[in-house]
Amino acid sequence: MTALSELRKINKNDEREKIVVKTSAIGIVTNILLAVFKMVIGLLSNSIAIVLDAVNNISDVASSVITIVGTKLAGKEPDKKHPFGHGRIEYLSAMVIAVIILYAGTTSLIESVKQIIKPETPDYNFTSLIIIAVAVVVKIVLGFYVKKIGRKVKSDSLINSGADATMDAVISFSTLIAAVIFMSFGLALEAYLGTIISIIIIKSGIGMLKGTISQLLGEQNDVEMAKNIQKTVMGFKEVLGVYDLVLNNYGPNRWNGSVHIEVPDTISVVDLDQLLREITIKVMKEHRVLLTAIGVYSVNTKDKEVIEKQKQVKEIALRQKYIRQIHGFYLIEKEKKMRFDLVVSFDAENRTVAFKEAIAKIQKAFPGYRIYATMDADFTEE
Repeated sequence: MTALSELRKINKNDEREKIVVKTSAIGIVTNILLAVFKMVIGLLSNSIAIVLDAVNNISDVASSVITIVGTKLAGKEPDKKHPFGHGRIEYLSAMVIAVIILYAGTTSLIESVKQIIKPETPDYNFTSLIIIAVAVVVKIVLGFYVKKIGRKVKSDSLINSGADATMDAVISFSTLIAAVIFMSFGLALEAYLGTIISIIIIKSGIGMLKGTISQLLGEQNDVEMAKNIQKTVMGFKEVLGVYDLVLNNYGPNRWNGSVHIEVPDTISVVDLDQLLREITIKVMKEHRVLLTAIGVYSVNTKDKEVIEKQKQVKEIALRQKYIRQIHGFYLIEKEKKMRFDLVVSFDAENRTVAFKEAIAKIQKAFPGYRIYATMDADFTEE
């Protein structure tokens, strides 16, 4: 099996798609049944809370349909216009679900406030309470199940749908409490409880929306994943250092990346080529990340004096407040040239100024040398 075919085999997401579709289908059937029962009971008992709860179940059906459509579209093969695939469509579907939750919360809040201003007397009965209680249990189980599967397959759409189901359970439970209080003491509190729950739903929807937008904008590298990848690459005996790991997310379980490695200046081009190929395959196998580029830094290994000067430069650089790392150092003594990268912390008020100050310190210690330095960043900085 060739390296390319092996990578393609690892990249398949058919099984994940089947799991997402199956889980969403379970949610659709469950929510349709609950919506029908609640709508009938709500209309018969003149309860705005139960009717709104039924409408919310219908919105959950829409969420599950969007999840299925989004997953199917995200699974399309890459094409000329989208060479990295269509995986980010899942984030868009998660965003739509968050908007649906926001809409459900807002409409629920409006209706609850109307009910407070112009109250109507509900007409609960024992049968309606039983159905609401069953709905609470069903939605709790459904929410737990959908979120669990969503985390397992890394589907934000499923996670949001599961969270939505859990919120529905809270709404139904509040309706149940309101009904019991009304039947016991004659106090109609469902509108007030509805208002409180609506605010909670709106807050949850805003949180989901922020999270999805953050993913689309490009979040910080997954620190744990980055450390594991670096550990894998450092496992090759020829690799002396691993730096500048950048991970780009193109949808759940769809990662591309690039990294720089340090290797001895004695390695041949043939051996280096083989090393890069082996690193690419191993990282894909163990972490499901396709390294589209591996940059190479050569490291002085022959001249002891040069190695000593490298240590001196490193000590000077790391004494500067915002310099986190120096790598890619190489010194050509005959030509009095040194090159390296300086990692400047994002904590610096002005990273460019911090970089220039560090270079000035190094230049002062080595006045006869030409310095070729690049300002770098650590994308896993915590």
